[in-house]
Amino acid sequence: MFKKAALLFAVAFALSVAAVPASSSPVDAVNWGTNSSIPLRRRTSLTKPNGVFDKDKAIAATVATKNKHRQNLINLQKNKGLAAFNAGAKIGVPASVPVDVEARLLRKRQDESLTDEEQDLEWAGGISVGTPKHNFLIDFDTGSADLWIPSSACTSSTCAKKSKYNPSSSSTSFKKPGKFSIHYGDGSSVSGPIYTDTVTVAGIAVRDQYFSGADTLAPFFEKDPVDGILGMAWPSISNLREKPFFNKAIESGAVRSGVFGLYLASSRSTLYLGGTDTSKYHGDIEYIDIDNDGGFWQATGGEVKVGGGVVVRNIDTIIDSGTTLMYGPPSLVAEIFDEVEGSSPYDEADGFYTYPCNSPPTISFNWGGADWIISPENLNLGTTGFPNECVASLAAMDLGLGESVFLLGDAYMKNVYSVFNFDNAKVGFAKLA
Repeated sequence: MFKKAALLFAVAFALSVAAVPASSSPVDAVNWGTNSSIPLRRRTSLTKPNGVFDKDKAIAATVATKNKHRQNLINLQKNKGLAAFNAGAKIGVPASVPVDVEARLLRKRQDESLTDEEQDLEWAGGISVGTPKHNFLIDFDTGSADLWIPSSACTSSTCAKKSKYNPSSSSTSFKKPGKFSIHYGDGSSVSGPIYTDTVTVAGIAVRDQYFSGADTLAPFFEKDPVDGILGMAWPSISNLREKPFFNKAIESGAVRSGVFGLYLASSRSTLYLGGTDTSKYHGDIEYIDIDNDGGFWQATGGEVKVGGGVVVRNIDTIIDSGTTLMYGPPSLVAEIFDEVEGSSPYDEADGFYTYPCNSPPTISFNWGGADWIISPENLNLGTTGFPNECVASLAAMDLGLGESVFLLGDAYMKNVYSVFNFDNAKVGFAKLA
């Protein structure tokens, strides 16, 4: 896995799930099997309580993002070959959190062990696995494509307080050949046997779903409230080389359409399976073609504007709910901040930029229709310690994804209602209600 201090961010931004028949009204109550919208619970941010940017956490988040998508590229090469890579994409060396940063993060986490900071870094929701059903708290991630949960064979302290899958207790469990394993920068891993079983998310049951019942979890999961991850990207980046849950739900007819909608906000956030939650947005959804050869929700033909003027053109943008920030190739991000009056590099090694807090720039993304603006609130990661010097949530970083590819995480997604359409291979955005 990642260095321990980074591991929380590897599964950041868990999402609750909704799936309501088209004739039903969207609801937000938790009621398994009847209602189907589950509130999302928020946890910790990259801004300290005093309003200062938490650089150490941001570095750890970036390391986690680099390693996550490095693993995705490894999976893509295994499943589809190098021909599926974007131009300039490459599998780099594993990243790791600097020792001094890791030490500070671990000390800080111990200091804050009795607090619950609900400030937009992680959301979690529930699924059940097996017959009879056993419940798990799960991160839902549009930037990966596998499901894993702890198993009863995990006897380490990391799994002591987690919900665990016991295959012998489920009448629908079947063990499959092979072993699931994801390795990260420090040599640790999440690994375990492979099973199929019935997986239920917000009342939607999928039989014979492939997943791993992990018997080895990296130590940092001991303090993380979630049990595992459920990926919602395209099958070509699956480590298991099997269809993810939502794709199986589409195939089996368990959902009315191959569409899910995602709403991230300070309250009442939901992920809605089988359509969109019209109470969360207004107006039309602007749909954008994607290039899904690489397994991502990768919108094509984009551009970035500053103050209404186009700065960079012909970019691709991966929409990834499992990423905290927004990242772009260093040369292109530098061009963007060259157009922001008063901006300057904050830390060139880690790709962060500052701008004047009292005059935040208007940065937007456009794919041939509306300008989708990053609000001042979502652009601002906090001050540097100086009152009029804010750190931007758009950072410069080569993630190996391609020479003109941006990665847009929750700092972007909180500004829009996001729609992911497997049926027509499109991603869409709408204005928040």
